[in-house]
Amino acid sequence: MAMRFLNLVVTPDVKAAQERYYGRSLALSSTERQDRLGPEETEFIARMDSFYLASVNQAGWPYLQHRGGPKGFLKVLSPAELGFADFKGNRQLLTTGNVARDGRVCLFLMSYPRQARLKLLCHVELLETTAEPSLAKALIPPGMERDTERLFRFKVEGFDWNCPKYITPRFTEAEVEAAIRPLHDRIAALEDEVTRLKR
Repeated sequence: MAMRFLNLVVTPDVKAAQERYYGRSLALSSTERQDRLGPEETEFIARMDSFYLASVNQAGWPYLQHRGGPKGFLKVLSPAELGFADFKGNRQLLTTGNVARDGRVCLFLMSYPRQARLKLLCHVELLETTAEPSLAKALIPPGMERDTERLFRFKVEGFDWNCPKYITPRFTEAEVEAAIRPLHDRIAALEDEVTRLKR
């Protein structure tokens, strides 16, 4: 069970809020050991074509950024490590600047079709694409070499799965097409049968 995440986020202020509103706070067992990604997390991450990346700037303001790419562009490198290739964007470099000062980030992965969300607390390291050729090869999708500006490598400290209760299922155009393809095939077959019968 992943316990490190709760130990990092349930601060005295959070416990005070829990006690105020619910009459008690979460009882946590202390652990310094990193949460380790297992098969369920690895499979979930491999399906994602986007996620949100939160950092904090030097003025103390949080900043949340959407990151997208081909399915599986965020890769599990080990049970405690993730990475992705950072593609060219709007040239603001807000996240890049923020993490240069404070490498603590939160990754938020949402799957609307599966009604599932995974949150990860990490330390991030930014690398030039030439710094570690084997890592660059693992992270840069084929054909995206010229679009990649740098590499992000995350050391996972903790993660947590959220309750699916209020996640409204939503589907991409490709997912909808795949779901209705058998219906189109059946309609085409029935239309052919009607045409034959009319003859």
